[in-house]
Amino acid sequence: MINWLSNPKRFERFAGTAVPICGWLALVLIVTGFYFGLYASPEAQGFGQGVRIMYVHVPSAWVAMAGYSAIAVMSFISFIWRHPLADRVAYNCALPGTVFTALALITGSLWGSQSWMTWWVWDGRNTSTLVLLFIYLGYIAIWSSMDNKKLAARIAGILAMVGAINLPIIKFSVDWWDDVMHQKASILTTESSNFPLSMLLPLMLMFFGVSFFFAWVVLRAVLRDIAIKRKDSAAKINAPATATLTRMEP
Repeated sequence: MINWLSNPKRFERFAGTAVPICGWLALVLIVTGFYFGLYASPEAQGFGQGVRIMYVHVPSAWVAMAGYSAIAVMSFISFIWRHPLADRVAYNCALPGTVFTALALITGSLWGSQSWMTWWVWDGRNTSTLVLLFIYLGYIAIWSSMDNKKLAARIAGILAMVGAINLPIIKFSVDWWDDVMHQKASILTTESSNFPLSMLLPLMLMFFGVSFFFAWVVLRAVLRDIAIKRKDSAAKINAPATATLTRMEP
């Protein structure tokens, strides 16, 4: 599948079909998720109305990690098999991934201020998520500061692969350290029956909606890059012919 999509023309056909599907699914799921999250889900004991921040905070954190995972995987593919398209996918995951990481931190602080009367605690998950934001920013800075984009892709890719060590730290920090501000995994475990359906439904709607939105943004950006690359290549091919005609004019 990866080799098949590494061809720009095949990727364009795939993305051309996937982009509108992802866009419409994202719109429907996010709007529906907001409705159920704001109007059809109950307050949580001890959290009050502030629990509704969860429907943005948790999906944002999940997608932030998923986006970085995609960057690390694409960087590995590019590093081993030299697929330029993998670099473009990785690069275009970085900006939305940064936004969702920042959104997770901001909504987490808002939730903490409502539930625990504090905006920030230097616990394992908060700190490792902040580190993830800095890694995202460093990855973007490398791409932006270097004119040689092939070299930039290599250096940024190495950073992405090394930085992936932070992902399991974020995931398991609640289990490894005494973290009272973050709940242990309760959705995909045997304890999931304790999670009310009225809260699980909007959470899942928002999770899939944000995921499809992320895919929509990334695929559109990669298609734009392919179009720009094709236009630049055509301009370089036509430039010598134009110069020759100019010299031949009397």
